[in-house]
Amino acid sequence: MADDAKKKKTEKIAAEILQMSKNKLLVNMRFMDMSLNQFVICPNSESTSCTACDGSIYIYDPVHILTAYRLEENLPVRNFLHTVLHCVFKHFFVNTLVNRDLWDLACDIAVESAINDLKLPYLNILKTDQQIQFFEGFKNKIKTVSAEKIYSYFLDKRLPDESIKRLSALFKGDSHFLWYLTEEQKARLNLYGSLAEVSGTSEAKMILIAERWSLIALRMQTELETFAKRRGTQAGLLTQNLKEVNRERYNYTEFLRKFAVRGEIMKINPEEFDYNYYTYGLKLYDNMPLIEPLEYKDVKRIRDFVIAIDTSGSTSGELVQTFVQKTYNVLKSSESFFTKINLHIIQCDAAIQEDVKITTQREFDDYLKNMKLHGMGGTDFRPLFSYVNSLVDCDEFDNLKGLIYFTDGYGEFPSKKPPYDAAFVFIDDECNNYKVPSWAIKLVLRKDEI
Repeated sequence: MADDAKKKKTEKIAAEILQMSKNKLLVNMRFMDMSLNQFVICPNSESTSCTACDGSIYIYDPVHILTAYRLEENLPVRNFLHTVLHCVFKHFFVNTLVNRDLWDLACDIAVESAINDLKLPYLNILKTDQQIQFFEGFKNKIKTVSAEKIYSYFLDKRLPDESIKRLSALFKGDSHFLWYLTEEQKARLNLYGSLAEVSGTSEAKMILIAERWSLIALRMQTELETFAKRRGTQAGLLTQNLKEVNRERYNYTEFLRKFAVRGEIMKINPEEFDYNYYTYGLKLYDNMPLIEPLEYKDVKRIRDFVIAIDTSGSTSGELVQTFVQKTYNVLKSSESFFTKINLHIIQCDAAIQEDVKITTQREFDDYLKNMKLHGMGGTDFRPLFSYVNSLVDCDEFDNLKGLIYFTDGYGEFPSKKPPYDAAFVFIDDECNNYKVPSWAIKLVLRKDEI
């Protein structure tokens, strides 16, 4: 009985500490009101000795909360904010990763750095100065401070296990084990206790949770930017992370299909005739239809097209080949590629370096197999458009619908719109604000979107 009373008292005090932490955050950061009330708080001392959240339910060990409060008064409120920001940045929505420990570390660094950037006294803990010292030397190595960028940097640098362990201890604020469990695994571990019915049973639920946090992140970004503008201050790392979370993801395949032209192909089109007459004929004349289906269909497909590759130093190498390969994969699909095509792949920097005409898929395959980059000089877009315009004037194209220019964007643009659609595709992981003329279409893609 004494043990039960002690347990209940511990749970009661821990719950009060968490509620106090939430209230303190609500009073000082009103823009976080929705995010602080998005999950159910559930005590669980049997399956965890820390705190953890999967975006829907927050579980904690009451003893852990009391111990943290005894060590540092600010620690529970900071750790609670740490977990909430993981949810806002959707770190829990984990895709296939090469290194789980590295992803956990990257998420913790992104969150803790954003908290330190707020410069709020009630969030200071003993590790704050050491975290800031590390971050000051690290922030110049990546332009955008987000978990994805930090993870990619560490992955490229092959961060040693000893460094991962040391930095994890410095930046850790909660446990991430719930991120990697299925709903069935969570149920078997009885993580939610009496609140088991709150937990979901399907991947669809996690998608809904991620969508809900996306809306919260968008609202937070809007309110933060408005607050910063009103106060004349920078929004800081928190807003930078929110911009990364809210950045629109593009589908290059759908984008490319916007350049499709209409053409006739031999294909049964069930939408172009009346089934009533057809079935009536079958019944009346013993399997003799009155109307046969049309044997052609008007569809969107690409026939004339130009792929321009900026071969200046900044866009050379494997990235160019990846872009061409992706474009080829889209073009050769049955729904967007005529059997016979007229495709020009033009390499250029400040001048035209190479023009390869492609008319069949076999020629495209051979080009990719033997592709070499030429140029590596400066960037000027005008020669390319002048050259393509001359091809149009010489009737090289029947109906040139579009030109896609893969480039870094820093060059001279033509002053007039060409007689065809032109799109400039930038591959950039840092969201630079590329400038294009009003007549041009701009698309900024990440490597993973290509």
